[in-house]
Amino acid sequence: MSQDNTLDKVKRLRELTGVGFKDCKNAIDETNGDIEKSIEFLRKKGIAKANKKMERVAADGLISICEEKNKFSIIEVNSETDFVAKNNEFIKFVEEISKLALLNSGKMNDILVARMENKKNVKDNLVSVISKIGEKISLRRSDCVESDKFMNFSYMHSAVKKNLGKIGVLLSLETKIKKEKLLDFGKQLAMHIAASSPLTIDKDTLDQNLLKKEKEIITEELKNSGKDNKIIDKIVLGKLNKFIADNTLLNQEWIMEPKKKVKDIIKEVAGKDHLIVKKFIRFKVGEGV
Repeated sequence: MSQDNTLDKVKRLRELTGVGFKDCKNAIDETNGDIEKSIEFLRKKGIAKANKKMERVAADGLISICEEKNKFSIIEVNSETDFVAKNNEFIKFVEEISKLALLNSGKMNDILVARMENKKNVKDNLVSVISKIGEKISLRRSDCVESDKFMNFSYMHSAVKKNLGKIGVLLSLETKIKKEKLLDFGKQLAMHIAASSPLTIDKDTLDQNLLKKEKEIITEELKNSGKDNKIIDKIVLGKLNKFIADNTLLNQEWIMEPKKKVKDIIKEVAGKDHLIVKKFIRFKVGEGV
């Protein structure tokens, strides 16, 4: 790896972790320039802490939600800069693409070949918009919730227009409670998901490989800190339980009443009725790019 390339990676690692130059340089050298492994290396050494802000965000753009009755679609369209994301030409393009996402149930392959108002398909129009705006634009991901069995809700955070913003959430609930009685709660729960960024609904659906990796990192960090082996297992268990609570929706602290868990609030709202979170989708512009 050339010296210039090494320095670029060190700079990137410092931006992601806030760790000093020397430690970042050492991590890059130890991992042959792999940024993800370098972050793990620093965490195991106890130098960098686990933080959701370490997400590698290298793209801008907009999230758009489109709805019709109980069907909701969500799509992320990326641009290189926030300046373009505010461009009226770009916004108009995203809004039309969003309607096609709904018609095609969030299936990206179908969206790309769908015809727009000018009779050209999305792929061809994408080339035209890139040429006109002068910046790379891409359709990153799309999804949809539609089912007569579930009650669906949506929420858009940092909205620049209705259903157009930086963080979008779709939520599906299973219940026999009438929707008008759940409108406020459905929106509040979707807002909570936008703010708290859970990885999954509950512990049972949490990626076991992710848990295993987190346990390995925590264990190594404790060993390197000089903790007694007799208490390491107990500390690891406590930290893992905290990780699960922070990253699973039902076990998170309710943002509007932190002394209660989300699952406690759901029980209160449901009363004697049936109320279950079946699915949620959360898109944040540029997350993980």
